[in-house]
Order: sequence, then C-alpha cells, then structure tokens
Amino acid sequence: QVQLVESGGGLVQAGGSLRLSCVVSGRTFSNYNWGWFRQAPGKEREYVAAISWSGDSTFYPDSLEGRFAISRDSAKNTVYLQMNSLKPEDSAVYYCAALRREGYSPLYWGQGTQVTVSS
Repeated sequence: QVQLVESGGGLVQAGGSLRLSCVVSGRTFSNYNWGWFRQAPGKEREYVAAISWSGDSTFYPDSLEGRFAISRDSAKNTVYLQMNSLKPEDSAVYYCAALRREGYSPLYWGQGTQVTVSS
C-alpha cells in the first residue's frame, strides 16, 4: 500500500505560480511512476503531468503549453508540480497518483489539494 499526501494548494492571482508537493509513504518510491491529475467542478479528472520511476522522463499534455513542471526527490519521497503562469481555468483539485511502471495507469491516489486562480 502507498499513501500520498498533497500540499501547497491555495489561492493565487492569474499569472502567478504555485508549487505542489506530494509526500509518499509505504512501498519503495522507485516502484512506481508518478503523476499529477486535476479535476474541476463538473468536469472529468484529467492528466496534468507524469514522471518516470527513474526521474529520467517527464510527460505533459500539449494543452499546458509548457507552464507546468513535474519533478521528484527520492531522498525526500516527494513529487512536486511547479505551476507557472497560472490561469483561472487551472482552478481545480489537484491529485497526486502512483502510476504503474508499465502503462502509467493510476494505482493509488492522494486526497487532493485545491488550487484556485483568480482573474
């Protein structure tokens, strides 16, 4: 079992930045790939970023236009999501997830952290 606890969400003005953190406990950090997802009210949960178990590869949807960056610190068992140039449409609950090493599908979820971007 893996436990994930997100933090770092909050209220920010459009154009600002936030860094989300996800502290992982349980099984070995390198057993999984890691990802961030988000869900806005009335919308489906969507993929935001992913990083390989080794940290060598990162993935993002084209729609983010390079504004977000995922990273990991295996010494701290923590996954980060740096979000820059935030827009009101980035407002959502952001979730950290442990992903399968093959296929990158989610296995475990955190409880989420709210991000609100004001215009």
